Amino acid sequence: MAAATRVLQKVMSPSLVVILGATGTGKSKLAIEIGKRLNGEIISADSMQVYKGLDIITNKVTEEEQAQCLHHMISFVDPLVSGYTVVDFRNKALSLIEDMHRRQKLPIIVGGTNYYIESILWKVLIDPGQGSDTESKGDVASKSKAELEKLGGPELHRWLKEVDPDMAAILHPHDARKIARSLQVFMDTGVPHSRLLEEQRGQDGGGCLGGPLRFQNPCIFWLHCKTNALDERLDKRVDQMLSLGLIDELKDFHQRFNEKKIKEDSQDYQHGIFQSIGFKEFHQYLTASENISQEERDKLKIEGIESLKQVTRRYARKQNKWVRNRFLKRPASNVPPVYGLDVTDVTNWETTVLTPALEILDCLQKGEQPSAQPIRAEGVEPRNKRSHHMCDLCDKVIIGDLEWTAHQKSKNHLYQVRKRRKAEQASDQDPNPTEHENVTDRLCAKEKMPWTAVLSGNPQFPECTGWSVSRIMRQRHYKSNSLNV
Repeated sequence: MAAATRVLQKVMSPSLVVILGATGTGKSKLAIEIGKRLNGEIISADSMQVYKGLDIITNKVTEEEQAQCLHHMISFVDPLVSGYTVVDFRNKALSLIEDMHRRQKLPIIVGGTNYYIESILWKVLIDPGQGSDTESKGDVASKSKAELEKLGGPELHRWLKEVDPDMAAILHPHDARKIARSLQVFMDTGVPHSRLLEEQRGQDGGGCLGGPLRFQNPCIFWLHCKTNALDERLDKRVDQMLSLGLIDELKDFHQRFNEKKIKEDSQDYQHGIFQSIGFKEFHQYLTASENISQEERDKLKIEGIESLKQVTRRYARKQNKWVRNRFLKRPASNVPPVYGLDVTDVTNWETTVLTPALEILDCLQKGEQPSAQPIRAEGVEPRNKRSHHMCDLCDKVIIGDLEWTAHQKSKNHLYQVRKRRKAEQASDQDPNPTEHENVTDRLCAKEKMPWTAVLSGNPQFPECTGWSVSRIMRQRHYKSNSLNV
């Protein structure tokens, strides 16, 4: 089947279309229009839309929109399932793509879950059973990734140091998710995660970002928008969700699936559909006592709405940052070109978005070079080496050279530097206070006398001449405080 797919890829160009962009930029709209015109089918790459329920908060396409172009990977996982992974998604999506190629359909990947999209574009994931047949040993062997995460980052990091020190060196001790993933890879394969990743990069067509592209000549569109226009659009979309019944949807879902968990203190907003944007933001409102006043209830509702808008805006920025870092600032042989489409002006959408996209696809299908040029960010940044840094001044672990440079310029670090410098200058005003303190400690131990007696002008101890009890008290106080700097 794989061989047949490779043959079809050579005939079909582009092999697939990927539509990137922040939430609220109209990715689904463009995907549907392309699908209708070019005999395509859509695969949703959204980690929350795979679950049944919460259609409004996860912004699923409507039944009417799905009728215009066939959609896959939407609303097929039970909402109580928390173990659905990117590997599960990838395996099902690749099977769908093979089937589409066989039927001469154009696969269109659309969604905002970046690591789902990466799993389709690149060979970046480890298959269970890949690598050595050696069984993994130790306490972690029988634990799932979710169970591992509950143990906490520091404990997991200690385990990872034992089995994969290279990976432990580039993962932050508090990043429980990534550490658990690396441990799970070792448990499944018996091979350190770092070694498997290095093998991927060394494959033909691989690069610093990972393994080679799965499909030759993919067409990548990035829908981008001016920040202020996107923020306004996202706020309006939240208001539209509210008018469509967002609050009632959350209440109903909470009563059916989450209320019992909260009573048992087992609610989990880190896994499954419960990590959707909206649940955490309305937690106080959904769990409020029936005895509170209507005024207080309305206040919690307003706070939830404002929090939802803020989180949505931050998420949109995070999505755009991923596109820039992953595609635009790291040119490599395994990074496909990206065609930018400005969606700021929605009044001219067909002229500024749809028509250019169709023209690019038409040229690619004919084997011609599109007149539109792929975009590249100005000033390509050097690769951020994932080095391990320890800031003793701030008592922080920093992973990454760029992050370390940024930390050294941060307000908190500079404040600690000034605080340390001020303390050092204060100590310089007295000659060798620490050395003198050591002298008195030794004399007290030798003569079995309290140190106050040593400093009371006893002629037997001329090295202490001129040092008063109050002065040593001040120095001891300084030393005690300076240890906390």
